[in-house]
Amino acid sequence: MPLPGVPPRLLHWLAAAAAEGPPGARLALVGGAVRDLLLHRQHQDPWLGVPDLDLVVEGGRRDGLPAAHRLARRLMQRLGSGVVVSCREHGAYGTVEIELQLPAPAGTWLLDVATARCETYPRPGENPQVSYGSLDDDLARRDFTINAMALLLADGPAPQLLDPHGGQVDLALRQLRFLHPHSLRDDPTRLLRAARYAARLGFDLAPCSLEQCRRTLAAWPWPWRPGAPPEQAPAALATRLRMELQLLLEREAWPEALAALQRWGGMVLLDPALQADHHWQRRLRWAGRLGLPTMVALVAAAADPLALARRLQLPQGQQRLLQDLEILRQRLAAARQTGEVAGADWSAARWTALLEAPPLRPDSVALALAVGLQPRRPLLRWWWHWRHLRSPLSAAALIAAGERPGPALGAKLRQLRLERLEQERR
Repeated sequence: MPLPGVPPRLLHWLAAAAAEGPPGARLALVGGAVRDLLLHRQHQDPWLGVPDLDLVVEGGRRDGLPAAHRLARRLMQRLGSGVVVSCREHGAYGTVEIELQLPAPAGTWLLDVATARCETYPRPGENPQVSYGSLDDDLARRDFTINAMALLLADGPAPQLLDPHGGQVDLALRQLRFLHPHSLRDDPTRLLRAARYAARLGFDLAPCSLEQCRRTLAAWPWPWRPGAPPEQAPAALATRLRMELQLLLEREAWPEALAALQRWGGMVLLDPALQADHHWQRRLRWAGRLGLPTMVALVAAAADPLALARRLQLPQGQQRLLQDLEILRQRLAAARQTGEVAGADWSAARWTALLEAPPLRPDSVALALAVGLQPRRPLLRWWWHWRHLRSPLSAAALIAAGERPGPALGAKLRQLRLERLEQERR
């Protein structure tokens, strides 16, 4: 089963390097390349190409080195520095990243080689405990059956397909099936990966996996709930959840992915208010139009946006945007409480003073527009027009007229600008 576009000699070199290792230690191509190859060959899906190759090699640790490191060094000896551009070894999980430069037309190839391992979850949602294992162990730790297949690479015969969990059946049914009855309990980020694949491949959750999803979310087996201190959330409901969500928003068709996640009830992993939110698509489209991070626009509708941002460990700049949005809400609420109808009788100058008073920044108003904060018309007017207006006289003109440089000059420019804004139509 040849891989379209993959040079056969590359697979031969890998198999030969593996054959020089311990007897019986298998090398296999795993991951999306195997899934996409079967979709292309057997189900006529378009071939999307192979940007890199994910490989798993058995052998554990010997002579102080994981099997992947040993394989990489044998490959370097075989091919030489003219072909191996770089080789980065990572000790934590025994993985290696190799960049190869092959003669034209093959070009550059990236190899991610991992030492076969197994994982156990000491507590739901926590990071797994990892140890070296067999190829079967490595396939069993994956998220879905369609990603738990492998092509054995051997020096000689054509690659042999391994499908211990029935991935080919699920490919034919175009469904995503968790490998284990407690897959989602162990790692709730798998549901976000399911949403990503649903958008990319047009698949849906298998009935048994949808039932597992609903049962697990209803039971909420993780040692943390919304409303508890954000810093106490386990990794799969915090940083790892953010990373999966970021990939979903940046690399997938997010309208389809988020719609699937909400349809399955999975938005509660972020916040129950987001599960009940039906305006996220409009909000995220406005965010894209205004140049805002889609992550911030999504989080802004949570019951407590700042708490969710801290739990996900969003960058400080994004957290500050959410803080500024709350400040703007409070300013408008204060105006209403003092008997002023915020915006109804306000001039462009008064709106500008409110929206430009520290610590607010232009992005703060953009986020307010994205989330639909009212009154909307003056926010739009400020964003598209009022904020761009300047004093009718420049600093140079004022200095030529006798004004002296310094703070008084700046105050004069601001005063002239406000006078110009007072003449603007509301």
